[in-house]
Amino acid sequence: MNSALSILVKQLNGLMPETAIVLGSGLGSLADAVADPVRVPYSDLEGFPHSGVSGHAAEVVAGHLGTTPVIMLSGRAHYYEKGDASVMRAPLETLHGLGVKRLILTNAAGSLREDMPPGSVMQITDHINFSGSNPLFGEPSDRRFVGLTNAYDAEMAGEMREAAAAVDVDLHQGVYMWFSGPSFETPAEIRMARTIGADAVGMSTVPEVILARFLGLRVAAASVITNLAAGMSGTEISHDETKEMAPLGGQRLAAILKTMLAR
Repeated sequence: MNSALSILVKQLNGLMPETAIVLGSGLGSLADAVADPVRVPYSDLEGFPHSGVSGHAAEVVAGHLGTTPVIMLSGRAHYYEKGDASVMRAPLETLHGLGVKRLILTNAAGSLREDMPPGSVMQITDHINFSGSNPLFGEPSDRRFVGLTNAYDAEMAGEMREAAAAVDVDLHQGVYMWFSGPSFETPAEIRMARTIGADAVGMSTVPEVILARFLGLRVAAASVITNLAAGMSGTEISHDETKEMAPLGGQRLAAILKTMLAR
């Protein structure tokens, strides 16, 4: 048992969550909804990243949402920080070691659709890896050849849609395209992304999906829409805009996830 796993097992004191959530920008409030939370900073856990992105916390939060035991990664590290697509491998392996079977990933994203404005929530039904990288580079075993035909679990997706209907939130569906970042996309890149079938763009999540499927975890994912993509609004995109707009859709996604897990 690695040291991070040992620490969390001790801190959780018998709590055995089977569902984990990675909280992206704007979802920090969901961690505040956890009852009787156990909080462990990433800095105490070997192999956990110290994200340098403003708007991201860096701690594990575990407890209950309703009656459901959950564990959350409040904040993530990104490929663009050090050019390492596998930067979230150690945290996900640790979750797997704790007995987690279901992973819900969240992020902030730019919309490629006029009918999906800032403040919307999009369920990710599939993805396009445009980064040119992969978190399994260097993996020596044949397990690296991970099938992604059903990367996003159909049953979990159905639960998310039912929860959205129950709280009266319009849950869009679409394809998420992973750009490496940290610079935002150009208008030409956005036109290309729309042409090949993307509905939203962002700089995270896809490597975590690949790692989760590598580990055998079932996956669901959703994006909080913070802006219209480059060239669609006539204004420049900024990280400040992302941080400002994320809580709007974040509240809607938090309501969906609370209801989804309560069921």
